[in-house]
Amino acid sequence: MTVVRTWHARRRARERLLESLLMLAALVSVAVTVAIVYVLVAESMAFFDSVGFAEFVADSQWTPLFEDAHYGIGVLLSATLTCTAVALAVALPVGGWIAIYLSEFASPAIRDIAKPLLELLGAVPTIVYGYFALMFVTPLLRYLIPGLPGFNLLSAGIVMGIMIIPYVSSLSEDAMRAVPMALREASCAMGASRLQTALGVVVPSAAAGIASACVLAVSRAMGETMIVAIAAGSQARLGYDPTESAATLTSYIVQVALGDVDQGGIAYRTVFVAGLALMLLTLTMNVASHVLRQRFLRASVR
Repeated sequence: MTVVRTWHARRRARERLLESLLMLAALVSVAVTVAIVYVLVAESMAFFDSVGFAEFVADSQWTPLFEDAHYGIGVLLSATLTCTAVALAVALPVGGWIAIYLSEFASPAIRDIAKPLLELLGAVPTIVYGYFALMFVTPLLRYLIPGLPGFNLLSAGIVMGIMIIPYVSSLSEDAMRAVPMALREASCAMGASRLQTALGVVVPSAAAGIASACVLAVSRAMGETMIVAIAAGSQARLGYDPTESAATLTSYIVQVALGDVDQGGIAYRTVFVAGLALMLLTLTMNVASHVLRQRFLRASVR
């Protein structure tokens, strides 16, 4: 009995130690997040002591580094959304069809080879994608579109879309593979083809996971830095024309971080304001992903 009690006591001690370590890891991640939010909000509040919120939202120019300074965040937001839209126009259809093929049509041998190779795209450093956009995609687009600037949102968006294809295809394929085989068999028993089953049964049943994959891809595209910093240009320009050069939120942050800006000045604090705007954008997308997932799950239960 003594040996058994000793063994149970040691086991409980190990479990308590493991629980403490897990709790510590969770607290560290929460503390880091809180610290990041605190820094962004504190510096942004100092920025708004000098710049009115109405000017920040409504101004159509963004020139914080010029003598005639303007602080219209909409300029950076327009370029960010335009580049993200181009990326999604590439990634969503390509990634979606790849996911359907891997889930419904590819043999296990092909799937085991193709999926890891596809996910290797996510392991390529983004600076390599940036120079690929600048040195290969941009000259190709300039051949197809005469007069296209050397730096443009279209090239950056296309390459960004290629980069996030694994996010869309891999997560969507996992969601489709989780659909019960009985649904596929029932659809085929009713006379549907494999393609009709995939589009009419599997995709709607996996809509929650597919929506989450798409929103994750949007968040990844919005936060991309090196591709837009290298290929999109650094001139802040209001507009939604992807054939023009423009500065996004992330490329502006890189531009100021590498420049000779006095720390503590209003131009320096614009970096934190841009970072806060980017964080709010990605937070909005994550909340939208959760809401969409819950809605699709409720619909599937019904």
